[in-house]
Amino acid sequence: MEPEIIRIREIKPVLTEYISKSRELLKRSAVPDDDAVHDIRVFMKKTRAILRLTGTLMENDLYDRDLKSLKMVGQIMSKWRDTSVQRKTLRDLRKKYRHVFSKLESNEKITNLIRKPVKAEEPDEEKKAGVAEIDDLLNKTYFRIRFYQMQTINQSDLILNLEQSFENVRKIYLECRNQVMPEQVHEFRKRSKDLLYQLYFFRSLNPAVIKSVEKRLERMTMNLGKYNDLYQLLDAIGYVYPGQSNIPAMDELAIRIRDKQDLYLSKTWSDAYKCFLPGTKLADLLGITIFIIEKPQS
Repeated sequence: MEPEIIRIREIKPVLTEYISKSRELLKRSAVPDDDAVHDIRVFMKKTRAILRLTGTLMENDLYDRDLKSLKMVGQIMSKWRDTSVQRKTLRDLRKKYRHVFSKLESNEKITNLIRKPVKAEEPDEEKKAGVAEIDDLLNKTYFRIRFYQMQTINQSDLILNLEQSFENVRKIYLECRNQVMPEQVHEFRKRSKDLLYQLYFFRSLNPAVIKSVEKRLERMTMNLGKYNDLYQLLDAIGYVYPGQSNIPAMDELAIRIRDKQDLYLSKTWSDAYKCFLPGTKLADLLGITIFIIEKPQS
């Protein structure tokens, strides 16, 4: 039986599309709204995942500069996004635990965070400067992508890089299951998202199975993201344990938040186990046997 010939999706057009769509979203208004911020940040994560997959295989080092630029875009936007998410999360908690929040009315960090911001007629100077910097970073990145030497990438090497990405995530998963630490859980989420976005280019190897794996990774990273949001919330409201100044209501709120974190982790581990069980090979997970990889036309 002849091996099946598979063609991996071309990468460079997708890269330029992600940057172009991000620039379009950025220019829709003076300052992007919450939905636009979310979408741009996702495009940045997808683009960085591609660069981590392909960068070492290209004949130039532009990718390293662009990794830093796109990470900076995410960092500028993260503050805008985090404040909005934390406000919504606190309000949801207040609806459910009003007796706790009634005892925390004097906590300035909580009251300031939960209060709906006054909508200004014009965006503040800090946000305007942030938008200008993001636009500049995206513009320069889009320009540099034109010089990427992606036609030189060997497809077999690309698969080897995907396997390395998979092994890296599995290593972090095992570390997290043996000792849960917020920083490591956050790293597990980031590298799992890399793998998720990288798999997009390999769907043709086994479409049904790979799409199923992608859905599992999407559920997993969504729950890990909610866990991390709650961790960031605890930091934003200034909760420290042990803390001499903590009142019982603050400790109770922290417990409620920890309970939600435990719930999201419990939803994570089943999917993670199916993806990253020690001893599992990437080829086994994706149901791949023997293929001839056809090199895309440059």
